[in-house]
Amino acid sequence: MLGEHHYEVAVEWTGNLGAGTSGYRAYSRRHLVRGAGKEHEIAGSADRTFHGDRERWNPEELLLAALSQCHMLSYLHVATNHGVVVLGYEDAATGTMSEDGRGGGAFVAATLRPRVTVADAAMAERAQQLHAEAAEKCFIAASVAFPVGHEPSVEVATAD
Repeated sequence: MLGEHHYEVAVEWTGNLGAGTSGYRAYSRRHLVRGAGKEHEIAGSADRTFHGDRERWNPEELLLAALSQCHMLSYLHVATNHGVVVLGYEDAATGTMSEDGRGGGAFVAATLRPRVTVADAAMAERAQQLHAEAAEKCFIAASVAFPVGHEPSVEVATAD
């Protein structure tokens, strides 16, 4: 099915410490991200480098999480289509953002490191190959202007 899909989120700044944005250090970067029908809100802030709260999610981490989630969901889909039984999936994704010296910047790269556990050794080679197809199908990776690398590994479940 082809078509457009629309998404909505609400972001509320909760960081007014009493003086609003009267100075760069006069306000907190805390905010909440909500979505209609979502069970939980996301507590966000800026990266600690930019006077944020390290205990809250920052936009850069959320972008990296979106890339990782999208690849995982695409991978599980293509694995199912190819008869590869995935029993476990973990990723240790990293990303690099570079400041431009004018107060802005951009991500310059991300690397996903998915570790997949499959049910049978006969599936291992195909499971490794399917990461390329999953990468092609990931909407988020197709939407960013920086390279998203993949360093996958595949393990075979041990019999108990």
